[in-house]
Amino acid sequence: MSVVLVINSGSSSLKYSLVDVEREAELAGGLIERIGQQSGTVSHTVRVVARPGETVPAMLDVRHSDERPIADHGEAFDVMLQQFAAHGPDLAGHPPVAVGHRVVHGGARFFEPTPITPLVEINIDELSVLAPLHNPANLAGIRAAKAAFADVPHVAVFDTAFHQTLPPAAYTYAIDAEVARNHRIRRYGFHGTSHKYVSEAAAAFVGRPLDGLRQIVFHLGNGASVTAVDGGRSVETSMGFTPLEGLVMGTRSGDIDAAVVFHLARRGGLGTDQLDALLNKRSGLLGLGGSNDMRDILARRDAGDETASLAYDVYIHRLRAYAGAYIAQLGGVDVISFTAGVGENAAAVRADALATLGFMGVRVDADRNAERGAGTRRISADDSSVEVLVVPTDEELEIARQTLSAI
Repeated sequence: MSVVLVINSGSSSLKYSLVDVEREAELAGGLIERIGQQSGTVSHTVRVVARPGETVPAMLDVRHSDERPIADHGEAFDVMLQQFAAHGPDLAGHPPVAVGHRVVHGGARFFEPTPITPLVEINIDELSVLAPLHNPANLAGIRAAKAAFADVPHVAVFDTAFHQTLPPAAYTYAIDAEVARNHRIRRYGFHGTSHKYVSEAAAAFVGRPLDGLRQIVFHLGNGASVTAVDGGRSVETSMGFTPLEGLVMGTRSGDIDAAVVFHLARRGGLGTDQLDALLNKRSGLLGLGGSNDMRDILARRDAGDETASLAYDVYIHRLRAYAGAYIAQLGGVDVISFTAGVGENAAAVRADALATLGFMGVRVDADRNAERGAGTRRISADDSSVEVLVVPTDEELEIARQTLSAI
């Protein structure tokens, strides 16, 4: 049995998934939130998956919820184990052969899934200077998991690793080279596990070799990024030194003239922390349209709300700009895929993002695009020279696969 426990540890949360890699099925998953606060929340979902030859009726996912104080990540792991014991599946009957950990930042050091040793932990900690909101939380989860699962290997899967194939021209910023080198300033890219999973799933769906495809993958969620994938390798991506750069996102500004920061500091009196909060937490769709939820923006735009319409137009304008730039970098494109919450569910976003690419032979079929369904599906017209797909991402499965490959 190839069961892997996947852990995504945040500063005040713990997301987990028990994955049967051989069957590509999640057996159970859960989310523990508000760790360290007065009252935490616990959600555990058990999935019933058909074995080969079996027929299982739909709607068998069973969700269990609870509220209780959870002091730290160590206690969160105890709560997780209690959920498995109380609601299943029984970990004795489905023992994980390894634990895979999502780690946001691997810098330029980690370019593949890596078994976690004391030296790797030191490196993850040292790289916290590049991801102060994420790596310390990831490390807390690793240490708690190693205490709970001491007898199995633990593997770090880095968000940045897929983008280690970026050429120097793509990852280098045009600033003083010595300053950049001393402070490790370069484009790193993020959402790597999603972009890798989607690009490989898209190639399998269209039935063409991955190494012969030029792809653009739009990962559009509350955080959003786009990657140009040439022959299975990331060659350009929108997020940069941090996840702030690139597309308009739920609460992040994406691309902005750096001099705006200087102006707001000098003339607006904003300090470093205030500027950080402005661009990361109070910008994007929220800053422009009053909501970070694309569903709200679309509903208000359709009702004639001008602020929501502007927010949507800016969002689409940025998508088109990146699509055009990446087609130029790739010298054409064979497959364009949309994934994550907005990418998988907002038909209007998909249609409008590609509406100006008719000159490239990109044609979206309106009926296919409007249909909702599970699994990968084609939304391009039969006469489109570019395959346009919706590919539901599965970062937990990708992390589990990479974890097994590392051990």
